[in-house]
Amino acid sequence: MIVAMVIFAFAVLGIIAVFALKHREEAAGAVFMPRLRSGLDERAVKLSELLLALKLDIEKLPPELLHLSRVAVHELALALARSARYLEAQSHRLADLVSHKHRFQRREAPRSEFLKKVIEHKNGNGETTDADL
Repeated sequence: MIVAMVIFAFAVLGIIAVFALKHREEAAGAVFMPRLRSGLDERAVKLSELLLALKLDIEKLPPELLHLSRVAVHELALALARSARYLEAQSHRLADLVSHKHRFQRREAPRSEFLKKVIEHKNGNGETTDADL
């Protein structure tokens, strides 16, 4: 806030100095430092032309930024899709690695007598009689 007030004060003093110089020149009928003033006038004209060209370039900037942002979002989406595909493949690989079915080998026979009887009955080898009930 203080910096802005100091800059504003210098700007006001500069404007007052320019008007005071102009009043003094009109009263005296002579131009103060004519060569310096003509050089500064040429630079002011060049600066004005540069500002006009900058304004035209800035008007072109929003459509260019819009196009650039669209391309950037598209590339980001493609990169995210590639990484999602990679992660999917790696997760399937990990699931296969930790799954017991990956290297599943059937045992010859269950250890439990109850399960042996159930398997025999299911295969039709075990016949039920009235004594079994």
